[in-house]
Amino acid sequence: MSDEALVTRDERGNISVLTMVYRPYNLLGPKFLSAIVQQVEAAHKAGSRAIVIRSGLRHFSAGADLDIFETQVASDSAEESGANLRRTNVEFLRFMELLPIPLIASIHGVCLGGGLELALSCDYIIAASSAKIGSVEATLGLHPLLGGIQRQVQRIGAQRAKEMSMLARRYDAPTLEKWGLINLTVPEESLEAATMAIAEEFAQGPTIAHAATKELTYIAVNEGVAAADEAMARVQAPIWASEDLRTGLVSYRKNGPGLAKFAGR
Repeated sequence: MSDEALVTRDERGNISVLTMVYRPYNLLGPKFLSAIVQQVEAAHKAGSRAIVIRSGLRHFSAGADLDIFETQVASDSAEESGANLRRTNVEFLRFMELLPIPLIASIHGVCLGGGLELALSCDYIIAASSAKIGSVEATLGLHPLLGGIQRQVQRIGAQRAKEMSMLARRYDAPTLEKWGLINLTVPEESLEAATMAIAEEFAQGPTIAHAATKELTYIAVNEGVAAADEAMARVQAPIWASEDLRTGLVSYRKNGPGLAKFAGR
């Protein structure tokens, strides 16, 4: 099966919709992550100003491909294999979290293990209220390997993060919205329309400023607030030269706040 068959891309104006169709359950592994990266890169190069990641199957993702773990356990050089997996995972997370356009995860059905970690690498998570979500790796004798623990700690605190990863329960989406792990839950029948409305709101925003927001957030989370303060002038420099800022200032003086039509440049 070619990488192109694992994830499809549909351009809807300034928005790219990436639909995961890796049967049967969108199980994550190097080949599938590579296909996601390729389509995200293609969407960025095509000029998209927001990217939606969703599933075209019954579930968003049932987790990781267990063949990867079994191969690693059987490996004569398990330590080296683990280091390679860690490097690959960190590279993927850095790519997603520093991509200069917003990423929206749209979840339905089951979203477990690596599937949840994929969603957590995005900037905004919207889920159907019927979705079942969890870090279930402990049932295999593992814990989240794609940065899930630390990203749960960022969002919901250490106690809830340990609960999720150590008890391996499946949670309903409204509970995780209340905790702050995901941004929004909507009825399943409204998921597509609500997802596209959110994506459109991101896509119509000042894209260069959004990129700076993502980068400063990344620095603050990984290096601390002081490091983000030091990086502000560098990260914000492109904003001052942007067409969007000039458009926003003119619109504000003429029409008041909130009516600027940004070009994303």
